[in-house]
Amino acid sequence: MADSDVIVVGAGLAGLAATAELAEAGRKVLLLDQEPESSLGGQAHWSLGGLFLVGSPEQRRTGIRDSRELAWQDWQGSAGFDRGIDDPAGADYWAYRWAQAYVDFAATEKRSWLHAMGVRWFPVVGWAERGGYLADGHGNSVPRFHVTWGTGPGVVAPFERRVRAAVASGRVGLRFRHRVDELTWAGGGLDGVRGAVLEPSFAARGTRSSRTEMGQFELRAPVVLVTSGGIGANHDLIRANWPARLGPAPGRMISGVPEHVDGRMLAIVARAGGRIVNPDRMWHYTEGIENWQPIWLDSAGAECTATARWRVRSSAAACSLAVRRASPPPASRRHRPPAALRQCGLSAGLPVLALDEGHDVVGVQIREGTPQPGPGHGPTPDHVPGEQGHTAHAEDGQNPRAERGAAGKSRPEGHG
Repeated sequence: MADSDVIVVGAGLAGLAATAELAEAGRKVLLLDQEPESSLGGQAHWSLGGLFLVGSPEQRRTGIRDSRELAWQDWQGSAGFDRGIDDPAGADYWAYRWAQAYVDFAATEKRSWLHAMGVRWFPVVGWAERGGYLADGHGNSVPRFHVTWGTGPGVVAPFERRVRAAVASGRVGLRFRHRVDELTWAGGGLDGVRGAVLEPSFAARGTRSSRTEMGQFELRAPVVLVTSGGIGANHDLIRANWPARLGPAPGRMISGVPEHVDGRMLAIVARAGGRIVNPDRMWHYTEGIENWQPIWLDSAGAECTATARWRVRSSAAACSLAVRRASPPPASRRHRPPAALRQCGLSAGLPVLALDEGHDVVGVQIREGTPQPGPGHGPTPDHVPGEQGHTAHAEDGQNPRAERGAAGKSRPEGHG
């Protein structure tokens, strides 16, 4: 007996949109995801919320002349369909037809559909993927990047509301921490999924969640829709599918996505008879970089974790530093503070004294005037209120920029 009409695997934006539409069409849906509820909406939450729209009011108001025909020409120039668009067995056959349908959607009902759900856009249209600026090559020949008010969360929110309303009406069941390991078959056709129930997790969005199994599950439905996302955090899978035309894959890669963006459902779908096409055609945004000069780790090289506050003394001003500290540094390890702290001093017109190594600075406050005398030289536990001065930030190794404070002081520029 079926547990639902449809099982959707993956509770990102695609899964939410599909579930919302299916439920409102009268179908009973089970929405599964291996991550905790805190990750609902997936990678769309982190996005800028830029949407591809064609011939929109926002474009017309700013004098941008666009059309379905121009958008389709631009799309073909970027996609470079060359793998059998007229052959049902060709890798680009369905991709070509999906692209046609999507451009038609973007030029007609997409905006009104989203607008009816409460989505709104910034009035200035961006020009992402602009390519060579021409209509017969790669990229968008006119601006089409419509940034949603509220960015990524603003795109996710209406679909989440619709899904939760369907949960309340009994049309949708949410099954977080359900990791699908297999698509099941019976009677010559797909009939459901099987996998592991993972232990409860309170991991914050984007952080690692436990993979400890608490039990097994098996669910039945005549339709299974897989909306499980990409492969950006699975470097082995990226290397395995790396296009030969680009030479050897990089030996060292940086993930711009959370660990769970692992592409594991691709192999599961393939084992069940699904067809994976064009795995060598990947799109990786440079959305993550490694800090080239982190502001001090502990003596073992681990990132600092606990939180403390320290005061740096000088003859003219006081900087209150919010720092994370894993363990006390050896007494013999005193160093000149990194550039971020020196900048704190420069922005107030004073030198900054030494700071013990072992502190990862996450915030700086500057208060002008003569500080209270402090014992010794270097940091002492205390907190300097910042209401009357500037606030600067030295996060992730960036130089701080002093912001205008309540005292109405000038704002130094060029330090961030």
